[in-house]
Amino acid sequence: MRIAAVRHGGAARLGVVDGDTVTLLPESIGDLVDVILGGADGRDEIRRLATQSRERLALDAARLLPPIGRFGRDILCTGWNYWDHFEEGFGRREGQDVPKPDHPTFFTKRPDTVIGPHDPIAFDPALSHQWDYEAELAVVIGRTGRNIAAADAMDHVWGYCLANDVSLRSVQRAHGGQWLKGKSVDGTMPIGPYVVTADALDWRDVTLQCLVDGQVLQDASTRLMAFDLPTLIAEASTGMTLHAGELFLTGTPAGVGNARTPQRFLKEGEEVVVRGTGLGELRNRMTLTDLHSPVRGAGTREREVFS
Repeated sequence: MRIAAVRHGGAARLGVVDGDTVTLLPESIGDLVDVILGGADGRDEIRRLATQSRERLALDAARLLPPIGRFGRDILCTGWNYWDHFEEGFGRREGQDVPKPDHPTFFTKRPDTVIGPHDPIAFDPALSHQWDYEAELAVVIGRTGRNIAAADAMDHVWGYCLANDVSLRSVQRAHGGQWLKGKSVDGTMPIGPYVVTADALDWRDVTLQCLVDGQVLQDASTRLMAFDLPTLIAEASTGMTLHAGELFLTGTPAGVGNARTPQRFLKEGEEVVVRGTGLGELRNRMTLTDLHSPVRGAGTREREVFS
């Protein structure tokens, strides 16, 4: 199944995507986190309700929201999970190069980064002149667990979606090379366009692409991952609980703007498209936004989420 979140009639609704239509589910089912917490019963309920619903929208006319819009903690991410991406960055990290890691590299992003699959990406050159794109496969955790064995890891996956891990490279460098600050700017990470359930996608054979104004800049298969999904889940969960409903990004392949010659950073007005086999596409435009002025109540950015 493909599960989307849409804004319809002034309310946020879940819907099942079938071809070019979205079959709306009743508001009473809640958001996708509610469904995930319901386990297999939640999936079965979606299927039952979809067969009964007569409310349908054209997919291309639907106002798509982030399929996951409720976060109890930061978003877990993986860095350097394609060796070609790790190697392309040598000499581009401004003295912050490190040896090739023997284990997965993890970091987090703030939830306020999340936007919908067609929303504008906030762009403010006052923060940085090095805005970069990163096409990624994102995993939606389906079962809470800690110290999960690699052999059992895929039992903890509910589904998959796309993410664009927009990164401010100069901010990364300014803060000791750590990634949280340079990857946590409000309104910069589109996800979606829907979540594909784990039984409907082979994560091992997804081709990821990123296009900027029609130019293909990233084009690689998840077969090139340095550490596969079972390894990522097992290592991330060692001594640390992964919770059902959480989003887990799995890294980006080679082709990022920072590693190109000449370097290729995002600019105002450019359209950024991220695609993945069986996962649809994100289509967002870099949009000038004031992110540097003081804001009363900063940290409570107004977002369209389920209430």
